[in-house]
Amino acid sequence: MRHPVTSTRIRVDLVIYPGFKCMEAVGPMNVFTAANRYLAAAEHPARYDARLVTPTPGPVCSETLLSLQAEVALAECVPEDTVMIAGALDIERALADTPEIVDWCRRYAPESRRFASLCTGTFFLAEAGLLDGRKATTHWSVADLLQHRYPKISVDADAIFLNEGNLYTSAGVTAAIDLALAFVEQDFGRDLALSVARDMVMYLKRPGGQSQFSSLLTGQMSNRAGMADIRTWIHGNLDQKIVTLDLARRAGMSERNFVRHFTREIGRSPMEYLINARCERATALLLETDLPLKTIAHQVGFSSDDQMRKVFVRKFSLTPREYRERFKSAQVE
Repeated sequence: MRHPVTSTRIRVDLVIYPGFKCMEAVGPMNVFTAANRYLAAAEHPARYDARLVTPTPGPVCSETLLSLQAEVALAECVPEDTVMIAGALDIERALADTPEIVDWCRRYAPESRRFASLCTGTFFLAEAGLLDGRKATTHWSVADLLQHRYPKISVDADAIFLNEGNLYTSAGVTAAIDLALAFVEQDFGRDLALSVARDMVMYLKRPGGQSQFSSLLTGQMSNRAGMADIRTWIHGNLDQKIVTLDLARRAGMSERNFVRHFTREIGRSPMEYLINARCERATALLLETDLPLKTIAHQVGFSSDDQMRKVFVRKFSLTPREYRERFKSAQVE
């Protein structure tokens, strides 16, 4: 849902602290900076005013070799519009070392238009008691820890991001960019958000959830060069009729031996991998184009739009048409 911008300056406070995940500050900052370029080119009066906030101003070391210079002290920061709190690799240590962030969240979250925690940053909102009785997400690797430590929260370990009222939680690392793009769409509409996404070579709304260890990403874990080549060929030929025997011949193996090796290395059978790859491509076309369902089904290799519908219902519990209607715009209220 688009919310009209009522000010020429949209303040975004990005909260960081020692050990923060660098991408979760730099990624959103790039989104808002790119949005500003497009707004300026269109002579739009509004701009994002993004700044880094930290408990102790100065250079702040991330979990990488990079440090960011934060000039705004947390104690002096009164949010005006949007807050995004980065996560940390060792979030339990971060909670122990920076309890002032928890107190700050408790004080200002109810007053902010949008108050977001990124990745493991969800633990700050949880520790402040702000997520009790609400749904929330975080990085998949600590979802169980979040649920165990804060049992009053309903943890969705698969969501890319969620919002409940003015509170937002996101999944791991790059999901911070997904959420920042959603904010741009909320403020200025789909066209601007899509322009920024294209500029960053990203989906505006990526298909699937965190379990999107997508077929492409999962395939990259293969240690066997031949399997990597097969995976690449599949993604480049989704519109073709593909059967296991053809793949086995390409790999120079018997069909039985190929299925065994592929399944062991990729984690799913060749046909399961193919179906997932077709679904991922189809969801991208559903969200980023207005192509008819029959055209999309043909382009990704389904025998018909009816076959695509049956696969979608089984995989997503939604028809392709319902998927497009639900996710055509980023899920932000």
